[in-house]
Amino acid sequence: MLNRLQESDIKLLRVFYAVASCNGFTAAEPVLRMQRPNISAAIKKLEERLDLVLCHRGRGGFQMTKEGEVVFQETKRIFNAFDNFVFNLKSLHDDYSGHITLVLMAGLPLSMHLAVSKAVKSTMKKFDDIHVNIQTRLYNEVEHVALSGECHLVISTYDMVKPESVTFHSVNHTCLGRLYCAPSHPLAKYKEGLPAGVKIGDYPAIGISGLSSANYIQDESRLAIQTFSDSFDGCMSAIMTGEYVGLLPDYMTKEQGAGLGLVPVGGGKMFEFSHELFVMNGKNTRLNPVLRHCIKELSYFIKESQK
Repeated sequence: MLNRLQESDIKLLRVFYAVASCNGFTAAEPVLRMQRPNISAAIKKLEERLDLVLCHRGRGGFQMTKEGEVVFQETKRIFNAFDNFVFNLKSLHDDYSGHITLVLMAGLPLSMHLAVSKAVKSTMKKFDDIHVNIQTRLYNEVEHVALSGECHLVISTYDMVKPESVTFHSVNHTCLGRLYCAPSHPLAKYKEGLPAGVKIGDYPAIGISGLSSANYIQDESRLAIQTFSDSFDGCMSAIMTGEYVGLLPDYMTKEQGAGLGLVPVGGGKMFEFSHELFVMNGKNTRLNPVLRHCIKELSYFIKESQK
């Protein structure tokens, strides 16, 4: 079993990372510029070093084991941190080249993705030797990735108490939302508000992991949270079963849920919420001219997308 990471282990992990990212040995050959027997030998050696089976390969095709999935995710974090270290080190010498990593909260609207694309294009045009890695993470992970140094910038809504270890850059945009149900749900028929005898707490609700509990309470009413989802997409799927009510941003019902007939409970006046959108970075992230330009462009293009 591996007790200490050596330089040779880093090389083996890079081979595994490429294979896992490409979802196969053959697809990884041009990326690694290695032939399949050499790739296979490297993976086997890494498995021996870790005393774990990382993947299955054979007639059934390439498939990672549960242990392999964990190693892959941890390897991704390591290499992101390496890239960030090199990028920050170069910036100390006024060398603004290398890779920067942006993380987007999962479930953001298409307009937001287009704004990010324009901001990235502008940044890459201004700084010739910059490459941008764009990833998505669940809402309850965004604070962690900002703090951990796995990425440079995070674009996400945020409704919790802001930690001092994270810097929040406002982009002057707020995502509005409210309580929704499926058209088959018993509450869907109340278009103008709930009658006095109908209590929202009598109906099972689905919550979102990481959202502030304040969003589950309104006046004297409290949602009867029976289960949780890790994303708004998962929450919307649960709502469409007709078994649950749940909180959703309005942009989801206009884009992803446009053809599903989602109904705002009580005419849309119950459990309204607003989440401000931010560009975030950990306090340990050095905001060099590249990142400052990127933040400025993100703010501009996100604002433009709402016109």
